[in-house]
Amino acid sequence: MSNTMYNKMWHQTQEALGALLDKEPQKMVEPQRNQVFIFQTLATFYIKYVQIFRNLENVYDQIVHPQKRILIRKVLDGVMGRILELKNEMVELELTEFHYFDDILQDLKLAPQQLDIPIPKYFLKEKLEVIKGREKILAQILADSGIDTSEMKFPVKSMPFDQAVKLIQIAERARQGRLRALFMKQIYLQEYRAKQSKTLGKKVTDSWAAALCIQKVWRRFHQCKKTEKLREEEMIFLGMNPPPLFNEVSATVIQAEKVDRLRNEVQMKHEEDYREALVTIKNDLKLIEGLDIKENLQDQIRHWFIECRNLTGTFPDYPDIEEGGSAIIFSNKTIQQVIEDIIANQEEEEKNEKKKKKKKEKQPKKTKRQKKGTKEKNKEEDEKWKMSPSLFLPAMKEGCNAYKEIWMNKDESWNFSQDFDPELIKEEKRKELESEIRVQVDELMRQELKNLKLAVDREREHPAKVGKKKKKGKKGKKKEKKTKKDKDLTADRTIESLYKELVEEGLLIQALKVNLSDYIGEYSYLGTTLRQVSIEPMPSLLDVRQLITLYGIWPLGSAAVHEKAPLVKSLLLAGPSGVGKKMLVHAICTETGANLFNLSSSNIAGKYPGKNGLQMMLHAVFKVARQLQPSVVWIEDTEKTFYKKVPNAEKTNEPKRLKRHLPQILKLLKPDDRILIVGTTRRPFDAELQPFCRVYQKIILVPRPDYASRYVLWKQIIERNGGVLTSALNVSCLAKVTDGFTQGHIVKVVKAVLTDQRIRRQIHKPLTAVEFITAITSMDPVYKEEEESFKNWYAKTPLGKKRALAITGGSTEKAKDKGKRKE
Repeated sequence: MSNTMYNKMWHQTQEALGALLDKEPQKMVEPQRNQVFIFQTLATFYIKYVQIFRNLENVYDQIVHPQKRILIRKVLDGVMGRILELKNEMVELELTEFHYFDDILQDLKLAPQQLDIPIPKYFLKEKLEVIKGREKILAQILADSGIDTSEMKFPVKSMPFDQAVKLIQIAERARQGRLRALFMKQIYLQEYRAKQSKTLGKKVTDSWAAALCIQKVWRRFHQCKKTEKLREEEMIFLGMNPPPLFNEVSATVIQAEKVDRLRNEVQMKHEEDYREALVTIKNDLKLIEGLDIKENLQDQIRHWFIECRNLTGTFPDYPDIEEGGSAIIFSNKTIQQVIEDIIANQEEEEKNEKKKKKKKEKQPKKTKRQKKGTKEKNKEEDEKWKMSPSLFLPAMKEGCNAYKEIWMNKDESWNFSQDFDPELIKEEKRKELESEIRVQVDELMRQELKNLKLAVDREREHPAKVGKKKKKGKKGKKKEKKTKKDKDLTADRTIESLYKELVEEGLLIQALKVNLSDYIGEYSYLGTTLRQVSIEPMPSLLDVRQLITLYGIWPLGSAAVHEKAPLVKSLLLAGPSGVGKKMLVHAICTETGANLFNLSSSNIAGKYPGKNGLQMMLHAVFKVARQLQPSVVWIEDTEKTFYKKVPNAEKTNEPKRLKRHLPQILKLLKPDDRILIVGTTRRPFDAELQPFCRVYQKIILVPRPDYASRYVLWKQIIERNGGVLTSALNVSCLAKVTDGFTQGHIVKVVKAVLTDQRIRRQIHKPLTAVEFITAITSMDPVYKEEEESFKNWYAKTPLGKKRALAITGGSTEKAKDKGKRKE
């Protein structure tokens, strides 16, 4: 795809965004009561913003023009933040983390795959060198300390000497038996051929009969092959079978990858040229236009002095540096406009004084009936739902306005290579240069104004100085108070030394290279229909994947989104063993380039003993996490930290060490800190519910895979491990039979069956479902009772209680009030 195609795609996306921004305030301003209508409007906007985000992310990744990319990035971050805001609104409305848009997707004529939320590529691309450098340092520290992760993966099992001898004997006897059988087969074949030659030599055969026999055999064989081919073509046409070269990488895909690599190189080059141009053009402007700008500013301010003196009779007070200096008065205004503002301010002051006098004369008192009426009106207004104000809409509107002003109708026929535009840089740098020169001019003009005031009216100078001094004193006291509160326990140590210590102690670990796309699953197509019948469906694996993207990856990847979006400080992944909770934690780190800290109770046992030691450990972990953000703090088996009763076997490990400190840590985390606390648990019912739910802001149930997800899992995992899918392997049967088994079970079975020898034999003996079924019979599945126990536990959480109350007939507002009281 060429630059013109991506430019066209950008223009279309910007038009769609502009239309959406015009529609949104119209529908969201009016308060509504109908919950179904509210959810449909929110969901429609959510889906449309997701489509815009998908296009913008693609455009930002591929466009090479540096100035366009800056604007696209600004809009892209705004769209991401708006999606998170809409998601938060839907959660508060429906009182559940999972939403289903089957009917809305059908109306918009979109496939469920188009609702998949991609991870922006710039999360890793822009800090690739930093991540690589950090990985090298981590590997070096691990090597120096003697911790080798490769040895830990494959432990060697010891075997008694007698058992080893028996094993060798069995293998040798089997080898000799195979050789003997092969020798006997050769002797038998020789004897059989000798007999056949004797019998055929005696008979006199007819050549015509022999030819007819050969023709029959050949025609039958040919027709069988022909019908097989026709049947295969029909299945491919119907979409039941993949095309013959489906798994092979085509030449066009290879070419597209090459073009992407070249485009990335051009992007890097244009970015470097743009940075250099910013410096050189500013210096040139300073030399050529600097003196003229200074003289113009001085003349402008002097003229303002004289006009104010003529209109008010006194010289004006010069604005302070903190207020912005003369820039406040002359921000995009001519001298005549400034004079008009002064006159208008005088008139307003006179009017305000008159109004105050009238109000003081008589104020009517409200009667009890009037008060009751106002209270009832307020209650009715509260019952109606109204959209909360957005922090990202202004940024998106600014981006759209900048696009309309600069890029919408811009002629770029001269800029075929899509390099930077020097005229735009000049406009930007002129403003910067003007603001820098204005600071110098303000100092000179303040002195000039003082001299004028001394000459004309000396009496007004002294009290103004006294007032200013008092204000400064107050500000200084406030700053002193703030500095006293902050305590740094490791002020004498560098971040590098703390980083090394945490790695050596095993608290900072290396994240596994796992992408979120490796978390395979399928969409839930019956979510809306089940909810219409008041049945709460179990979330699908792709629903879980979307929540991980929205709550974990996006805020950690983008600082602009994390600061303004609804803040998610902690996340809990609850589900049976083998459903991929640990994999999701590592995927968050891989997709964002985040550091991974392991504060599991088993990992911190015996480390940093005592209260002071624990404080030092937490201080070091979160200090390094803040300095090298984004960071993920992982607590595996987090229910142990909140045990109702600690088992005797685990009392020595002190699993509840972090229980009191975690709420305090969460309070200290600010919007600037891109740190996410992630807990994983297999047995959440063993923990005390109230403190558990206070610590974890978002709770996500990770379910066992349903039929559709199992079908996709079997296919993809078999292919990834070297298996070939043929008509002999009934994947649908496998998916049906393995109900209750998790992703972990499926991966283990596939790896056990597909040995190197079995992969080589696939040509002669294709894979069958029986091979996998026999291997999986020795494993224990996740039974429905266990799944129900997770559902029942989730129903006791604050959001689960609100949802249950809303389903049973209570309104959502009553549910919210009840949840708040119990919390």
